[in-house]
Amino acid sequence: MKLQNQFFILYTSSVLAFFQFGQLSAQELERVTGLVLADGWQAVQANCTECHSALLITQNSGSREVWESRIRWMQDTQGLQELAPELEATILDYLEEHYDQKDSTRRAPLSKHLLPENPYESNGE
Repeated sequence: MKLQNQFFILYTSSVLAFFQFGQLSAQELERVTGLVLADGWQAVQANCTECHSALLITQNSGSREVWESRIRWMQDTQGLQELAPELEATILDYLEEHYDQKDSTRRAPLSKHLLPENPYESNGE
């Protein structure tokens, strides 16, 4: 029975990963940085990855205001130069469009029947 449950979990995880990958691959990604290839990606690559990895962008999300506050923080504390207004607008447009605030950053909890047995759980004894 345990082996069947483990197989079911593995199979379900594989199917979910396949569909999730299918959704992500609908957007063409730049092969080195992983940034979405769309208007403004080169401005983001040229200005943002000068100091940090593109992973810091692709693994985060935020509204336009959140991204702008991050830029201001980098300017105030990390030595980022002031950006020309048009360049900053291009970067913010790109980030807002492709890395906007997510509804949730955590996956939904697993159903109780999918969880492994807890060897430390007492049966009310």
